[in-house]
Amino acid sequence: MCRADPERFKVGFSTMDGYPNCSANHTKIWSHYLVLALGIPQLTINVASMIFNCTVIFTRMATKDLHKPISILFCNLAFSDLFTSVSGFWISMLFITNPDITIFGSKDMLAPYALYTTSILSTIYNLVSIGIERYLAVAESMRTRFRVARSHSIAVVLINWVLAFLLGCLPLMGWNCLHMRRNLSVLYSPFCVNYLIFIAIPNFVVAFTIPLFTYLRIIIILRKRKLRMKACGQATGTYKSAEIQVARTSIFIWLLALISYAPFFAGVIFDAANDQCQTDLYPGVYIFRNCTAMLITMNCLGNPIIYTLKAKTLGAKLKALKCLSASRGRACTIENL
Repeated sequence: MCRADPERFKVGFSTMDGYPNCSANHTKIWSHYLVLALGIPQLTINVASMIFNCTVIFTRMATKDLHKPISILFCNLAFSDLFTSVSGFWISMLFITNPDITIFGSKDMLAPYALYTTSILSTIYNLVSIGIERYLAVAESMRTRFRVARSHSIAVVLINWVLAFLLGCLPLMGWNCLHMRRNLSVLYSPFCVNYLIFIAIPNFVVAFTIPLFTYLRIIIILRKRKLRMKACGQATGTYKSAEIQVARTSIFIWLLALISYAPFFAGVIFDAANDQCQTDLYPGVYIFRNCTAMLITMNCLGNPIIYTLKAKTLGAKLKALKCLSASRGRACTIENL
């Protein structure tokens, strides 16, 4: 009977992420103080986000405001942020109870990471949908051939969730590196690096380019209307106020999205280019990873403030603009005849 070579056995299981110099000896490397310093703020932010988003959901439902298309999108955004916070809370609890599995990977991390990814994707798609709806609402008085209805918003919500679940649950369907170390992510094990790139790059582009286009178009439309009314000798104070409000809200949305998602995207790029072992990256890179999770939760905490508190003021201004544009447009046409 042949006896196995100990050195060969060691090499066979010593390759982490495809790097032959990495050790597979999963010893405890996290400091208890560092775990608590990172884990407790994460739990606190997730709980605060859950409270804020639950308040938004209950308020929308209690006031029976869901007959409006934009209210359906706002409520669905709160649902997405709520699920992001719940999955983030789950990951934080796993990090506090067993922090080493967040470095070396475990089957226990697969489901919470998949739910977390699904929730983030749903949030991104909802933010894009809200930007498009706001653009169509402003442009409606100029081109009345298409109007966003309640059924359109419901269809968009369903499509957003189906797409988010399909993409977010791919690791649960087999696209993971639980039994394949060569492509293993060092930041989000047991996810694969190629899956993270597949998810992060196109959605990062979508999350930043489409809202940029829609909100810039809204500001351009308001400015054109203001100049048109000014040429007719009409007061333009309402348009100027709405333009400032939209511009300010757009800046808030952009800054919040940039601060929240750009570090995560940078982490994915680093993960793809990395050739070091997990133990070599501790603690700095993993502290950065946990901070990116807190920033994403901060986005979930900021969305109710930006989209709900400012939505009433902005919605009232856009509604007034629609009425003003219709009446003043007719007066200007008669005057020019």
